[in-house]
Amino acid sequence: MFLVIDLAMILEKLVLIVIVVMASLVIAMYATYAERKVAAILQDRRGPNRAGPFGLLQPVADGIKLFFKEEIIPDFSSKFLFILGPSMAMMTAIMTGAVIPWGDKLQLFGRDIPLQIADVNVGILYVFAVVSMGVYGIMIGSWASNNKYSLMGGLRAASQIISYELAMGITLIALLMVTGTLSLKEMVLQQHSEGWHFGWNIRYQPLGFLLFLICAFAECNRTPFDLAEAENELIGGYHTEYSSMKLGFYLFAEYINMFVSSVIMATLFFGGYDIPFLNEATLSPNIAALVGIVALMGKVCCFLFFFMWVRWTIPRFRYDQLMNLGWRVLIPLALVNMLATGAVVLLKNNNWHF
Repeated sequence: MFLVIDLAMILEKLVLIVIVVMASLVIAMYATYAERKVAAILQDRRGPNRAGPFGLLQPVADGIKLFFKEEIIPDFSSKFLFILGPSMAMMTAIMTGAVIPWGDKLQLFGRDIPLQIADVNVGILYVFAVVSMGVYGIMIGSWASNNKYSLMGGLRAASQIISYELAMGITLIALLMVTGTLSLKEMVLQQHSEGWHFGWNIRYQPLGFLLFLICAFAECNRTPFDLAEAENELIGGYHTEYSSMKLGFYLFAEYINMFVSSVIMATLFFGGYDIPFLNEATLSPNIAALVGIVALMGKVCCFLFFFMWVRWTIPRFRYDQLMNLGWRVLIPLALVNMLATGAVVLLKNNNWHF
């Protein structure tokens, strides 16, 4: 048997990869603009309004500024690791989008083109494997800086991310009991609305979603969990010694992670590209796919706004409060949620009715 190479499929995937990567970068870039505008509204001021109409060119100006700033590498740093740290943070942030179903399939040139780069049957495990590698970018960069403030920020980030990943993983086990699959595409299809049926997983796992949301804030190092870069204690934390585009990579990685976390939450708990109370089978495949993309982005924008709203509303925790919340509150609640979900699923499988 000879291996048959489908060049059209390879081209489709390459185009989809470019679109997903570029869209992630553009959305992350303008998330910085949105963050400053949301902060301005909450603090009763104007926000960026000079660069371009309504300040829309401010992210471009910031990117040009970072690109042309002087590259500084400390003399006593580990230079290879100093460069590897932000590169890993950026790479792991972008890699997560490979298994996310961005929409249903398009029909072009007589071919069905799925709007998912890789539909692997263990998609959610891939997501967690890649996300857990993100801590290495922070740790490597902080250690390579040879700066005690940076190292302290890296240690905080590592212990925080590991602590909250445990609660997030246990929460995910409860969700997997309900869905019975590890494929993100299959999870979305299970939640699809049929007429007036509303089958999103938030109905079955409200506590699981709340725990997942809190852990997502900690995973993204967002306020009130931004202890890793607390400027009033660590003068910038793990990226204190960074400048120019290496600093830009760390800052961009945070916003890409925030975008990806929003997409994951929308996919796991809110039906992904599903539109509630609408049967997509009544639409043409291409219209249904495009409307689904818009629906997914709408849900993501709601989550992004919530991330920003919380940042400019809730004060930062103390570090002991952060760890106590992770180990003494979230993990026990996640275990209770997992055991309760397991009991309900077991009783349901044995034909018990409530």
